[in-house]
Amino acid sequence: MPQLRDSRDTGAEHGHAGAEHAHDFARIFGVETEYGVAVTESDRPVDPGQVAMTMFRPVVSRSRSTNTYLVNGSRLYLDVGSHPEYATAEAVRPMDALAQDLAGERVMRRLALQAQESLHEGYGQRARIHLFKNNVDSAGHSFGCHENYLLRRQVPLSAIEHELVPFLVTRQLFTGAGRFTADPTVEDGFEISQRAEFLDDAVSSSTTRSRPMVNTRDEPHADSDLFRRLHVIVGDSNRSQTATWMKMAITHLVLCVIEEAWRKDAVSECASMTLADPSEAIRAVSRDRTGTAPVTLADGSTTNALAMQRRYHDIVSGFIDRHADAMAAILPDYEQAMALWSQALDAIESGDWRRLASWVDWAAKLQLIQAMRRRDPNLSDARIRQIDFDYHDIVNGTIFPRLERGGFIRTMVDEAHIEQAVEQPPADTRAALRGRFVREALRTDAHWSCDWTHVSLIGPVKLEAEMLDPFDPRPDDAYDAVLDTLRSL
Repeated sequence: MPQLRDSRDTGAEHGHAGAEHAHDFARIFGVETEYGVAVTESDRPVDPGQVAMTMFRPVVSRSRSTNTYLVNGSRLYLDVGSHPEYATAEAVRPMDALAQDLAGERVMRRLALQAQESLHEGYGQRARIHLFKNNVDSAGHSFGCHENYLLRRQVPLSAIEHELVPFLVTRQLFTGAGRFTADPTVEDGFEISQRAEFLDDAVSSSTTRSRPMVNTRDEPHADSDLFRRLHVIVGDSNRSQTATWMKMAITHLVLCVIEEAWRKDAVSECASMTLADPSEAIRAVSRDRTGTAPVTLADGSTTNALAMQRRYHDIVSGFIDRHADAMAAILPDYEQAMALWSQALDAIESGDWRRLASWVDWAAKLQLIQAMRRRDPNLSDARIRQIDFDYHDIVNGTIFPRLERGGFIRTMVDEAHIEQAVEQPPADTRAALRGRFVREALRTDAHWSCDWTHVSLIGPVKLEAEMLDPFDPRPDDAYDAVLDTLRSL
């Protein structure tokens, strides 16, 4: 892959943006979520693409584009296939990234409800928009939830494939969103992951010919001599706040282990976990909620998801013993994360996966369906699929909100903090600069644009500022000039 630089010699770091973090464990976290769109109870058929465009009318009127950035530093856009997508602002802690992800749900829900009012005029008062935070639509098309992690450039992609991918394949034991299928070979017609059946390669730069678990397109959105952006596309879209947080928190800890080994020019303890066939393994794990389905390693030995996760847990525990203070700065509640991880593995090993229903999406969903089947043994497959989709519907869904209100699903971020995240970016990353720029720009008639690393005035005055360090919320002279000009318009 010629566009990727795997050299462990990053050269002189003096003057590089973010150089002070080149050798520590600080990280930037982000989540990109694609949403599925559907309409029911309309007087006549409605094209989902038309619904998505209706949702984005307020965005276009405000920003002159379906691809824009918001006052909280996040990106909002229509992706290929008319999937509304929300990418969170940069965060330095998983909890902040979680709040930004929940803010994305809030933003999308409000756009959908506005569009629903518009649809009532031409498609009937009963027309309802459904926005699904899931990964598979009713026709079997898959769309993604992508995690982004800042990674030190000296870690080669071969280490990601051999040391991280096995963790990603097996972490679905507690991060899977669950999916009912028509496959008669799967117990109860239920898989613990929504994405597993749609992934082909471990790592690849392709997104169209095949779906990799980690996309290797080299877009660091930071100083490319020091960092890369690890683009993980293997994960499910989670409704559970705890599952979303755990997904990022534990992946961060595993990445820290891998980075430490490369800094020390040592063999990582994760290296022995390399899978013979990741795509075969992820399907096997998804179809077995006991965690004991055989998985073949590259050395020819056989293990299972539960044993592999136990091994990762032990490795991370040893790492934390050596770096507790450094971990506490990034993940203040790492002890809670480690405890939940251990409890999840214990519950699965004991066969009592129902103990996970308060925070693991697949367990909550399966427990609900099994309870309904006990009350109605003739529960139809169509009704089960309807319940499955309702669980993920952030606009007109009723099941997940009832579970949360009833205390059956634990929460980590309260309403006040979600609303704050809708309006404000994280204060300790460059998202603070982007958010401030967008807020000022929207108060004017100026033509403007921005992306992850730049803010620009296009007219009536042309000015631009670069923000290459994702950790730095401080304005420089170029940024101040842009803001001062905006305020004078």
